[in-house]
Amino acid sequence: MTIHNLSQTNSILNHYLYQIRDETIQKDRMKFRRNIERIGEILSYEMSKSLDFKSRKFKTPLSISSFNKMNENIVIGSILRAGVPLHNGVLNYFDEADNAFVSAFRKKSSDSNPEEDFEIVIEYLASPSLEGKTLVLVDPMLATGLSMINVFKALERLGNPKSIHVLSVIGAQPGVDLIQDYLPENAHLWIGAIDEKLNQKGYIIPGLGDAGDLAYGQKL
Repeated sequence: MTIHNLSQTNSILNHYLYQIRDETIQKDRMKFRRNIERIGEILSYEMSKSLDFKSRKFKTPLSISSFNKMNENIVIGSILRAGVPLHNGVLNYFDEADNAFVSAFRKKSSDSNPEEDFEIVIEYLASPSLEGKTLVLVDPMLATGLSMINVFKALERLGNPKSIHVLSVIGAQPGVDLIQDYLPENAHLWIGAIDEKLNQKGYIIPGLGDAGDLAYGQKL
């Protein structure tokens, strides 16, 4: 898997990353969702440079011209619920793409240590066929990497994609390492920033907290 860490180059992306991390600014839910959406747009633009294009002719009011049209059949797959703002940002740029939605949540594995002992459960999946298509998996926080791997396993029965791109806002190095070992060599990770570690609860440090709660409010 090829890793594209966009924070290694200075751009407006760093401004949005700062705003979603800052504990005072991130409390504005509308601003938080919009910044995640903006980051999705930036990640999409950078990813688009790696896609296939084909020259096409068209007619203007004055003459015949040509342009390079994207030659991809894209499916954007999002992990609910935190993935929705990022999904919207990606869909803003790839507006003709098909869409897939998967619910993945942390289920307590033991009552003795409920905060630290959990498994990732897939409960809902809606997706078109992935056979021969370009699969774009989006999840704002790539923490342990287990959610991404379980979602990928759930999607495998829907066909063999031509290529796989993972888009995330912030990741932890252990999670990045895990999916790099699992996904094929020709897969790509497009990510805003990679943090060093996870805490005992599996949250990214320094990270930003719970992206789903910040976007939509706390859950039970």
